[in-house]
Amino acid sequence: MPDQTPAEAVSRPRDAALGSGIGRVLLLVYGVFALSASARALVQISTHFGEAPLAYLLSAVAGLVYIAATVGLARGGPRGRLLALVSCTIELIGVLVIGTLSIVDSVAFPDDTVWSRFGSGYGYIPLVLPFIGLWWIWRRA
Repeated sequence: MPDQTPAEAVSRPRDAALGSGIGRVLLLVYGVFALSASARALVQISTHFGEAPLAYLLSAVAGLVYIAATVGLARGGPRGRLLALVSCTIELIGVLVIGTLSIVDSVAFPDDTVWSRFGSGYGYIPLVLPFIGLWWIWRRA
């Protein structure tokens, strides 16, 4: 790349390393979850919002968190890592809190969110994913 300083040339391969191995799989999974959670929320909100507004809004929040994590991981660099770190942290807190509440107070969740019952509807991937994402971010920092 023209106009690249030696420091950029050295640091760029480190950021680009996300594009191989586990980093590539992580980015793919976050991208799939960004798409699926957002699409799910859009359908739920537009077709039967009155049935479970809290659950459907939480699915939309989950979709936004997955989008932000995907963008942060794909972007790389200090700002991208910060965005991914914040997103994965929010995701972890969300899946633990919503997962617990959906079990303890099932009346408040008449329909599932992405994070209900710790992501059981998605094979518990929403529970495991933020741990892997945070591990990856800290490993790459």
